[in-house]
Amino acid sequence: MPGKGTAIASENIASHERNAGLLLIAAAGLALVLANTPVGETYHAILHAKLGPLTVHYWIADALMAVFFLLVGLEVKREWFDGQLATASARRLPMVAAVGGMAVPALVYLLIAGSDAALTNGWAIPAATDIAFALGVLALIGSRAPASIKLLLVTIAIIDDIGAVAIIAVFYTAELDLVALLASALILGAMFGLNRAGVCKLWPYLVGFVLLWLAVYQSGVHATIAGVLAALTVPLGQGQAHSPLKKLEHKIHPLVMFGVVPLFGFASAGVTIGSGNSLFSTLPLAIASGLFLGKQLGVLGAVWLAHRTGFARKPAELGWWHMYAAALLCGIGFTMSLFIGDLAFDDSALVDAAKIGTLAGSVLAIAAAIIVLRLAPARVSAVSDQDEADEIFGENFPEEPQLDQT
Repeated sequence: MPGKGTAIASENIASHERNAGLLLIAAAGLALVLANTPVGETYHAILHAKLGPLTVHYWIADALMAVFFLLVGLEVKREWFDGQLATASARRLPMVAAVGGMAVPALVYLLIAGSDAALTNGWAIPAATDIAFALGVLALIGSRAPASIKLLLVTIAIIDDIGAVAIIAVFYTAELDLVALLASALILGAMFGLNRAGVCKLWPYLVGFVLLWLAVYQSGVHATIAGVLAALTVPLGQGQAHSPLKKLEHKIHPLVMFGVVPLFGFASAGVTIGSGNSLFSTLPLAIASGLFLGKQLGVLGAVWLAHRTGFARKPAELGWWHMYAAALLCGIGFTMSLFIGDLAFDDSALVDAAKIGTLAGSVLAIAAAIIVLRLAPARVSAVSDQDEADEIFGENFPEEPQLDQT
């Protein structure tokens, strides 16, 4: 039976998630308000002001978001080799759910917008899932959202993130600079060499991360990919309670959740709502439909089919109403969908229309998921699930972890 300390820790984690979710929602809401008031021109002028070689918006989207992708990479590596996805059988359900949850929204998008050649490049926008926003919503719901559903969402989102990174690298890459690409490969190789040499101090990997970002930025591949690549080189210390990877993840988690993600939401969600940006025009409708309808059909349909055929079983702790709620929450595409929308279109009017669709689809998914979870029968998660959830959500150390330098 969990003790008082465990209960307090879980309470603190729920508060952490709730606050992060509220901050992200507030940042997006503030951006929308500012963009639709007389200070809207000032808001956009600041974002497009030059700060050295890049605009403020590009520093946020290309540099700070690389730190977000670094955290994504750390979480992917830890879960894949030392967590919920450490075995082939454990990967089956989230893998089929994530594939269904990316393929069906893209198909829904193309069914609505595919006949317009100017819009086809946005097919990946509704394929993304914003796990930070989804977990924030779950934290706001409280005890009606068992830890098991959080673990399921995280594992689906990890596979989804791998797919999103691959999509960005392959489909949204400009012309390549082979010299910079070679430099990126050499830096990445040196970082793997540090790992193989048993270097446990974090600063060499952080220096490598910065150099890798610069090289990838020059190469033509989207610079945020440097975050994921750098994360793969940080020593995991498989089976260890404290390791370089876990320490770095612990360090940057609050920075990303309370800094980078809300700042990106503030910089990206500000769109003027008017007749020129009608939700029922083709692009917003395609994205909103992909997120709200495509995600629930793709995720729930894939899970049902896998469970029915015996390929993978849904978690015993979760009923089908909870599975439906998880599928709806996967339709929150906020951060990643806004990010891909910026990459998909050069026309600012299309970027704004994509934002409208992303916001509308995400809001519909949130509202529907809250209703479903309120109506779903209460479930009690296993203690092991709660412990694993505590590990994943960034509060995995009761105190500052110290690396073993011996």
